[in-house]
Amino acid sequence: MTLRLHARALSYFDAIRRAGSIREAARRLHIASSAVNRQLLELEDQIGSPLFDRLPEGLKLTAAGEVVARHVIMVLQDARRVDSEIDALRGIRKGEVTLWAVEGLHAAFLPGVLAAMMERYPGVRVITRPSGSGAMAAAVAQGEADAAIGFSLPRRAELTQMAVGRFAIGAVMTPEHPLAARRTVGLNDCARHPMLLPSADLSVRWLLDPWLERQTRALQIPLESGSIELMRNLARGGVGIAFQTRLGLEAELAAGTLVFVPLRSPGALVCELGVYVRAGRAMPPALDALIRLMAEAIERAEARETG
Repeated sequence: MTLRLHARALSYFDAIRRAGSIREAARRLHIASSAVNRQLLELEDQIGSPLFDRLPEGLKLTAAGEVVARHVIMVLQDARRVDSEIDALRGIRKGEVTLWAVEGLHAAFLPGVLAAMMERYPGVRVITRPSGSGAMAAAVAQGEADAAIGFSLPRRAELTQMAVGRFAIGAVMTPEHPLAARRTVGLNDCARHPMLLPSADLSVRWLLDPWLERQTRALQIPLESGSIELMRNLARGGVGIAFQTRLGLEAELAAGTLVFVPLRSPGALVCELGVYVRAGRAMPPALDALIRLMAEAIERAEARETG
């Protein structure tokens, strides 16, 4: 069967997929629920199969719905690319890019990149969202994000890595902490003190988990959190040791309010900071420009790390 999908059906189906309900999709689209439902029923009638399972907790894509969803994501992203490329004939004058980024980059890294983007391409709008590394991989694969920048994203066939840098994980503490004067520190040393642990959705936790699983002693863990900022602030207050890269600590390290001591376990703990897009997608000019700026910033940050 040849599908004769039109723009309204595509956008309504995609809105339902994202929202998980017809009512919420209609609210986001600012139209009546009946209009959204009618488009869905017509689409399901044309395909000859339900696209969503109607469950008590909401709508979930069926196997046929998954197939249509992959097509819709590609079509809608390509439509935005065509619009951008038409504008690109006169230079990058406008466009819109949705970027998901780990919270730790919001302190200095990302503001620097976005400031350069806004200066060079003032007509381009960037929509950002903080996220853990695991969630952003799915967001890019499903078309919710044009690009993502995060640490040690799980390898997925649907993702293409556009840039990467390697950064050491360290123990973050006040200058007065007993471990602050060391050149490197082991996790067993940290375990003798209160520790602020990242939650399971953060990539730093993935690196710490093999060590944590081997522990038989009772650990002092006053906090487990998905917020790098919260853990950093509590470390600055002397509550415990936090764990992250130097990225996001620029102001505190310069002011001397926090100390970064590289971890060894037994070797250095290192994670990759990468920029990712959906595999096989065409690159509109605005997205390509932002990725280039992020790649340059990663290269500079990595050079400072190793230099």
